[in-house]
Amino acid sequence: MAKRRHQIKVNELSAMLVYMLGHRPAEFGIVPSRDGFVPFKELLKALHEEPGWRSVRQSHINEVLLGKDRFLFETEGGRIRTRERRWDIHLEDAFLEILPSILLTSVRRKAHPVVMEKGVIPAPGKLLVLSADESMARRIGQRQDPKPVLLKVEAEIARREGILFYPFDILYLCGELPARYIAGPPVAKEALKAASEKEAKSVEDIRLADAFSAGTFSLDPARAPAPHRTDKGKKRKGWKESARKMRRKKG
Repeated sequence: MAKRRHQIKVNELSAMLVYMLGHRPAEFGIVPSRDGFVPFKELLKALHEEPGWRSVRQSHINEVLLGKDRFLFETEGGRIRTRERRWDIHLEDAFLEILPSILLTSVRRKAHPVVMEKGVIPAPGKLLVLSADESMARRIGQRQDPKPVLLKVEAEIARREGILFYPFDILYLCGELPARYIAGPPVAKEALKAASEKEAKSVEDIRLADAFSAGTFSLDPARAPAPHRTDKGKKRKGWKESARKMRRKKG
């Protein structure tokens, strides 16, 4: 009987995952990659927000992937997707109709000062996620910060002035968003200065990290050691052979 109850729970989790990943990801504040993948970590955060699913762990999802419904899913690294999907993300076609005048998004408290000064610049390969619903905007933001800062975006004005928005079910996506379209809580000058300095260091760290790629090592020539430093303390190649020749000549 206990085994049957456990199997029912596995079946219920499988059905929930199919709905979240294959039917209505936006309903849960999830934006998959264009080929449908969602990181397990992101999936679990969204799942834990749903009543009755807070106790689900990676091991429970693994049970689904090893069970009778395993053919419904595909995994790749730390990501998962359903084989069949009833949604699509059209990044070729920007939203041309009238947008809600105001859309909402949340940012981490640490990022708030910089965003208010410089706007939002999503990480490479990412898009900013916005919602017309405040609870959804907060929900998404709380996955990165328990007390995110809610910002208002003048979406329709931004669209008329050339900012591209892409609809994804009940959500909206966009790339870089200048600060002039964003309204939010004011930021103290001291906090703004500290955040700008920290951001500058972070950008440099990212630039250096990008010099490395899988299986290769790339060195920025501007940061390469000077030739006299690299040769210091090292004997040139073939020095032994040269020494022997000199000894033979003397002999």
